Amino acid sequence: MAKKPSTTKATGNARQAKIQAAQKSGGGGANKIVVATVVAVVAIIAVVGGVVWSQAQKQASVGTSTATPAGATMGKGYPAFADVTPAANAPTVDLYEDFQCPVCAQFEGILGPTIEDLAKSGKIKLTYHVLNFLDDKTGAENSTPAGNGAFCAAADGKFQPFHDAVYAAQKAEGEDVDQATLDGWAKTAGITGDALTTWNTCVADGTYTKYISSVNDAAFKISGFQGTPTVMIDGQMTDLATIGTVEGFTKAVQDATK
Repeated sequence: MAKKPSTTKATGNARQAKIQAAQKSGGGGANKIVVATVVAVVAIIAVVGGVVWSQAQKQASVGTSTATPAGATMGKGYPAFADVTPAANAPTVDLYEDFQCPVCAQFEGILGPTIEDLAKSGKIKLTYHVLNFLDDKTGAENSTPAGNGAFCAAADGKFQPFHDAVYAAQKAEGEDVDQATLDGWAKTAGITGDALTTWNTCVADGTYTKYISSVNDAAFKISGFQGTPTVMIDGQMTDLATIGTVEGFTKAVQDATK
């Protein structure tokens, strides 16, 4: 007669089967958790890496634009009051300035209103040559950001008020120009709303840095050019001691009017 299976052995086999099943189930769950964690970490690293890469690319692109302000080309000055039709015999006045130059601020304080009035009335054709050599000389980030601010303002027709705001509240020579200072000049110049948003982007991108540097380089290739401020009337270098007063400048313009 066949023997009856042992109940103890059957129970043991069933228990072992359950343990093995539990081990398989538990192990699979653990692996899923590990895999999910790894995927999440990789995703985070990818996002952070993408942000860092994007920021690095953005930083690398600052100041690389070859844009020029309206009416100007690389190495050439910016024609102010382009909407004014000058008289047929109006002389051309080329004014070389650096926004960091303290003597330029003094010059503008004395002659700025007179020069602007003559340009607005069409009695002169005024061209600004905005330089940045003092950034290299002093090690400050001053001339270039101020120049960028002015030409970014020009897109909103606000070059002149921004230019005047810089000299009225000029940052000291050798000191960096921070964003708060630039914002203050923009506010004084009347840049608001969407125009302000556009201006901020333009300034952050350093849109006109290459243009300013090209004008700076061209200026120092002029025979006899030594620095700022320099005034040329119809291509002739003037003596600041002679034209440095309202009377002296007005007479020089009258003498050059043909």
